[in-house]
Amino acid sequence: MTSLISLTATLLIPESTVYAHHSTAMFDHSKSVTITGVVKEVQWTNPHVAIFINGSEGKEEASLWLMEMTSPGNLVRDGWTRNAVKAGDKVSVSFSPLRDPSKGKGGALKKLVLSETGQVFTANIRAAERPNIDEVQDK
Repeated sequence: MTSLISLTATLLIPESTVYAHHSTAMFDHSKSVTITGVVKEVQWTNPHVAIFINGSEGKEEASLWLMEMTSPGNLVRDGWTRNAVKAGDKVSVSFSPLRDPSKGKGGALKKLVLSETGQVFTANIRAAERPNIDEVQDK
């Protein structure tokens, strides 16, 4: 019985890891949108960090936007920290919007500026999620 459970777990684990990661194709990387607003929540979790912002484009009424980024490990290598952006921070955010606006308001964050300090944080979900082919070939 134990070996049957082990075999089943061995067969299912690779399949689940393949499905755990998703593409960035849901974002239109040829476009850039900028909103200003206030950070509602930061979810510093794998597989992707998410920042929720009550914000707006121009003079429209503020609404909740979801900004998706890469993993915490990739962001740390790019200079982010868990506490770099916090709930209550006033921000300006540039991002690649969702291709299908019926899915909600949000996108792949490219640049975030903290209004109070002017500190700039950047993220490139496409580059961070792509395997580093050059390093693999050099080894």
